[in-house]
Amino acid sequence: MFKYGQDIGIDLGTASVIAYTKGKGIVLREPSVVAVDNNTGEVLAVGKEARRMLGRTPGNIVATRPLRDGVISNYTVTEKMLKYFINRVCGKFIFSPRIMICIPSQVTEVEKKAVIDAASQAGARKVYLIEEPIAAAIGAGLDISKPCGNMVVDIGGGTTDVAVISLGGSVVSTSLKVAGDKFDEAIVKYIKKKYNVIIGERTAEDLKINIGCVYPKMQDMEMELRGRDLTTGLPKTISVRSSEMFEALIEPAMMVVDAVHSVLERTPPELAADISDRGIYMTGGGCLVDGLDKLLQEKTGINVMIAQDAVSCVALGTGKALDNLDVLDTKKRK
Repeated sequence: MFKYGQDIGIDLGTASVIAYTKGKGIVLREPSVVAVDNNTGEVLAVGKEARRMLGRTPGNIVATRPLRDGVISNYTVTEKMLKYFINRVCGKFIFSPRIMICIPSQVTEVEKKAVIDAASQAGARKVYLIEEPIAAAIGAGLDISKPCGNMVVDIGGGTTDVAVISLGGSVVSTSLKVAGDKFDEAIVKYIKKKYNVIIGERTAEDLKINIGCVYPKMQDMEMELRGRDLTTGLPKTISVRSSEMFEALIEPAMMVVDAVHSVLERTPPELAADISDRGIYMTGGGCLVDGLDKLLQEKTGINVMIAQDAVSCVALGTGKALDNLDVLDTKKRK
């Protein structure tokens, strides 16, 4: 069935790609992982299928994540991945779709151009960019068009974006490369140092989701995991507690808290008063680490809320921003 080009909103994340189309809502949610055959350069699998291959491939197949720290690290693979996802969302179309993509708030012009070029090569008729914190605020249901301050902390896989938004734009913002991936790395390092056992990224992520915390828990939970013993080189099973996860994760969590602090210090007093009244909104998958909202609330003294559908907030916001594409187009023509 041929279709006219749809408008698509894409949250091009380090950990996952979420796509939104007008009238349908979220139509695609896949890990941003691509498996490529090294000999032929052919894409073998994208998304969930490719994620299963991470750390389990033979020499000629490489399963990679083409985005690192919120920006494109492998241009050709990103382009192939986008092409695959756009085709899945649109099917066969007569006109190419217009696409709006999220980017971290502090990216360089070169990084912006890489995103625009990759999407254009993948089949987009026109590419628009929107800053992640602004998209996250729209997706969280905040009215950002009024002259009052809203603070958003968007913790994704590769970057954490902190911004104070008023009148539809960000007044003060910062972006740091500490997010979900850094939490996983901290767990891998901790297990290696304490138990002399090496674990993979996926095991670290499971630990983070199931027993990870950055605020002391009432009840100490426990989880078994398997890794490779560094002394014997053989597989080993160990048991890890959530109190140990707290030790592993508190350092990267405090970096996020410091970033929020530095943004609050630079916020104009009137907007700071608004934030004190309205609270801080947290979005993105990284904010779901147990106790992160309590830690931030304790350190800033400001009420902290986690958005309703934290993981999809940025994609939903991008989708809502699609409604204004015609306005953007007319402005450009003028």
